[in-house]
Amino acid sequence: MSTSSKPAASGSVAASIAANAIRLSEALDNHMRNSFQPESKKTLRKFQPAEVSELTGISMSNLRTRHQEGDFPEVETDSRGRRLYSAAEIDQIRHIMAKTGRNGEAYLPGRRSGDALQVISIVNFKGGSSKTTSAIHLAQRYALRGYRVLAIDMDPQASLTTMFGYRPEIEFAEGGTIYDALKYEEPVPLSQVIRKTYFHNLDLAPAGLMLSEYETETAYALQHKIDPPFTQRLAIALDEVEANYDLVIIDCPPQLGFTTMTALLASTGLLITVVPSMLDVASMAQFLEMAGETVRALEEAAGPIHWNFLKFLIARYEPTDVPQSQMAGFLRSILLDQVLTTPMLKSTAISDAGMTQQTIYEIEPSQVLKKTLDRILESVNGVADEFEKVIQKAWARETD
Repeated sequence: MSTSSKPAASGSVAASIAANAIRLSEALDNHMRNSFQPESKKTLRKFQPAEVSELTGISMSNLRTRHQEGDFPEVETDSRGRRLYSAAEIDQIRHIMAKTGRNGEAYLPGRRSGDALQVISIVNFKGGSSKTTSAIHLAQRYALRGYRVLAIDMDPQASLTTMFGYRPEIEFAEGGTIYDALKYEEPVPLSQVIRKTYFHNLDLAPAGLMLSEYETETAYALQHKIDPPFTQRLAIALDEVEANYDLVIIDCPPQLGFTTMTALLASTGLLITVVPSMLDVASMAQFLEMAGETVRALEEAAGPIHWNFLKFLIARYEPTDVPQSQMAGFLRSILLDQVLTTPMLKSTAISDAGMTQQTIYEIEPSQVLKKTLDRILESVNGVADEFEKVIQKAWARETD
């Protein structure tokens, strides 16, 4: 091959990559349009009485009685006369119980006077560790439980944003993401990029590919001493909207760069996901070592950093996998009570729902085998409920 032919070959490779990107983008666009009609806009299903009872703590009999006595608003019924509740109606019922029920404040688990906003970063150094899956399920569970939740997508790959039904490369190609609130030149208020979602009590600060520019811009800003530094930028942005939320849940990118550190330094607590395999645990150990060194250097420069909690979540867990069980036991023996007792199980229900950018809270129960759905709901709800106690403890509240 002659030297003169090399640029042509290189050009053909670039053209091939670009063509593949176009084909994939068009196919994904068609897939999304078919999944979310009309025009790819997602909506949230309605919930059955048993689900409302589990979410609110109101017994089924009390739920029926309150409706019969006219205390609760009328809701839609199905062909069998069974009530169906929207997330907003569940929230309305929760507030009625807070005013009229025994131990009313238990129905409103969010912030009270004097409580600080809880900002939780979900992190790992390795892709495929269920960060995004954990982030969106926790965000949705807590929104259904009555918390006011802001989900922030800090990953330029924007998987969390995609799960909310957006096409980041199309809808946010010109801006409108968390990057706009963090950038060093003419940042906008965070409130201008936050989107209301189809999920009651759950807002989103989306991500897009432009967020990757934050890494190089931060390196330049440090060199030229541009203020405020990356260590403060997200915390400052959150100050504007902190009164609107109880919880902020951040999906971080799978590397320890400036973007991740920006999230960690705005956080009040961390949740580190880990798949119980030797490679994943080794990767997590590397992440922790690097994070420790980075935080130590930052503390020497700017003072101590305080997190209310640091917890580990065993994710994609298969109880019948003996090596996984052994590795999970190893993690617990080393990290002790920092590891959540309840693991996030690997499940076909989650992976199948993910094919249409849905979670187990969004899919219709009739679409999944009851046994399969019950199994994964027990796992995901168990993780969320256990972690909720960690959050409540950060607010100095007693937990069972």
